[in-house]
Amino acid sequence: MKLSHRISNITGGGSDGWAVHYRALALRAAGVPVILLSMGEHDTRTDPSILDAMHDAARAGNTGYSPVVGFDSLRDAVADRIQTRTGVPTGRDNVIIVPGGQAALFATHHAVCDPGDTALFIDPYYATYPGTIRAVGATPRAVLAHADNGFQPRRADLAAAAPDAKSLMINSPNNPTGAVYTPQTMDDIADTCRDHDLWLISDEVYDTQVWEGRHISPRALSDMADRTLVVNSLSKSHAMTGSRVGWVCGPPDVIHAIHNLATHNTYGVAGFVQDAAVFALAQGTAAEEAVAAPFRRRRQLVLDALAGQNVVRAAPISGAMYAMLDIRATGLTGDAFAEALLDAERIGTMPGESFGAGGAGHIRVAMTVADDLLVDALRRIATFAASRCAP
Repeated sequence: MKLSHRISNITGGGSDGWAVHYRALALRAAGVPVILLSMGEHDTRTDPSILDAMHDAARAGNTGYSPVVGFDSLRDAVADRIQTRTGVPTGRDNVIIVPGGQAALFATHHAVCDPGDTALFIDPYYATYPGTIRAVGATPRAVLAHADNGFQPRRADLAAAAPDAKSLMINSPNNPTGAVYTPQTMDDIADTCRDHDLWLISDEVYDTQVWEGRHISPRALSDMADRTLVVNSLSKSHAMTGSRVGWVCGPPDVIHAIHNLATHNTYGVAGFVQDAAVFALAQGTAAEEAVAAPFRRRRQLVLDALAGQNVVRAAPISGAMYAMLDIRATGLTGDAFAEALLDAERIGTMPGESFGAGGAGHIRVAMTVADDLLVDALRRIATFAASRCAP
């Protein structure tokens, strides 16, 4: 008996990119002290007041089936947040609630891609992107964003990849690179989508973590609202990664189609989680800023810890909770460097190659440990890198 090609081919026949991370976790489980910088998981957990709201909702009986499209109260709260942040008129008919950002990425590609269609994404990319595209039967095609251009995709590269494609997926602020797309980059992306009749899927889960520049939602650009599907969640903005509550925002007919899809797979999000999400959003921007504050602070710690040496260089950390570190001066690949670093220093990082060809010669560091541990790890990374350079 054989499994379907679709599910067998999700990783494209290769690694899922998480081998070093899994090895670091195994070492830690065996009692070896490891500084784990390989996962974008907040080191502070969901605020207790949100958990209290979740508990109260569950105890009050909100534990049955919920509307597949989401409670109107949460859809309204999400729509209000989007309209306030972007200025684009948005109502509940533009929003469906889904079990986290990953489910939203899966649903949006299902909505716009048929089997065999080509779906574009920017490289470096979050590790699940090409697998998500393969999982809906489409063919992933990477558009390289170069380190020497601050990991901003270039208009010419977008245009070259676009002619036979159906969709383009972007992520700004970006995981893994920390890039925040500039107004020019966003205009280039929008022009490419209009010129080649592409759907645009915009992953905006880090929209509250902007350290330089500003976040631009492409749905707010001219003539883009009808071809843009925005993916977001409360995972990063409210440290609710395990609650699995996210959304898709787009034209009402697309939201209706995703509603039909959700009826046949996820069948909605737990009602008590949705009630907690309504409570979380009601706390306003102050709550979001409090969750983001440690990463803003740690961004500067990264820059300070790497100052005074030129073997390890940080790409511009304009947003998100990661630092992409260039270790090409060592002559090692990101894979080789991350493996050797874990062996020698017991520091777990993600090789840049885990995120595509554009990440080659880099490692990604998640700024998700206490300040002192982060600074210690970065100094040890720099010392280790210097020891690997030819004299």
